[in-house]
Amino acid sequence: MDKVKAALMNEAGEITVKDIERPTLENGAVLIKTLYSEVCGTDVHLSHNKLSGVPYPIIPGHVSTGLVEEVNGEVTDVEGDLIKPGDAVTFLDVNETCNSCWFCLVAKESTRCPKRKVYGITYSANDGLLGGWSNYIYLKPGVKIIKLTSPKFAKTFIAAGCGLPTAIHAVERANIHLGDTVVVQGSGPVGLMSAIIAKRSGAFKVIVIGGPSLRLDIVRQFGIEDTISIDEYSPEERIKLVKNLTNNRGADKIIEATGVAQAVKEGFGLVRDGGTYVIVGQYTNSGEIAINPHLDINKKHLTVRGSWGSDFSHFYLAVKFVEAYHSKYPWEKIISQEYNLEETRKALTDVENYIVMKAIIKP
Repeated sequence: MDKVKAALMNEAGEITVKDIERPTLENGAVLIKTLYSEVCGTDVHLSHNKLSGVPYPIIPGHVSTGLVEEVNGEVTDVEGDLIKPGDAVTFLDVNETCNSCWFCLVAKESTRCPKRKVYGITYSANDGLLGGWSNYIYLKPGVKIIKLTSPKFAKTFIAAGCGLPTAIHAVERANIHLGDTVVVQGSGPVGLMSAIIAKRSGAFKVIVIGGPSLRLDIVRQFGIEDTISIDEYSPEERIKLVKNLTNNRGADKIIEATGVAQAVKEGFGLVRDGGTYVIVGQYTNSGEIAINPHLDINKKHLTVRGSWGSDFSHFYLAVKFVEAYHSKYPWEKIISQEYNLEETRKALTDVENYIVMKAIIKP
């Protein structure tokens, strides 16, 4: 096979399925046959050219799973096990983090490394098969690969997708303690995963604010009983409902996972005095809001933290979490629909319009 089919996106959001030359592997590289690649909210942003520094055209799809087709040289996973043809795997979409700059070595904030690249986002299609919306994915030397238990488990893991490592990082930043009450703003994949991880981290009460009803129904199937619909209640009413559920104090910890700027203003009204507010959903510039630094932050003695992306530790823990709880949760309920390469435009539209909880590409 000399040609590989891939879906290319240009800066206008137009998608064209093209034949691309099958690559010759460098030493240390791996070629995988794509099993599943997710459609993320980030892909919707990419289709509207809302991220800076994207080298269009790109092959979208930053979190993917596949079967190893070919390996050049000796390649191992983090456990030291050899990667072999036939293995079911996933991989960290972030690559080329330098581990030698100030952010990596001094600040220990590798997600801010200026040299980091991301599959499906900051690699151009001109650089090769470096995105998941393709029959095959080229894993460059140094890409961090994780073995999966089986091809069947590959679908279970992609249900959690990039939302899970993102949520693990956000919950880590929130420093959730045993007995905390946590409010998660947003009921999409990141919000759902944040609620699950918050509960597993010791929170006694987790409240999810979001919509539409399709998403809230799925949230409840994952054991999150307290949900508040943005379609039924105004921001003022939502704050009042949270106060009623928290002895009129507000929540100990808030995780914003909406991508809507105005939700951040609302979050300041949901958190208790002395609480913590983690903002993870503002991945693109969704506009400005007016806050009162005295009333919203200082007088309330708040800790406010951003959470940007994830590193290998979060991704590794995400795989291990799904392995540990594969029978505890109805992971398959998250995936609303599968799409082929010719249907990627429809998949994006369905995600953007909240018609699905999770769309996945099955090339």
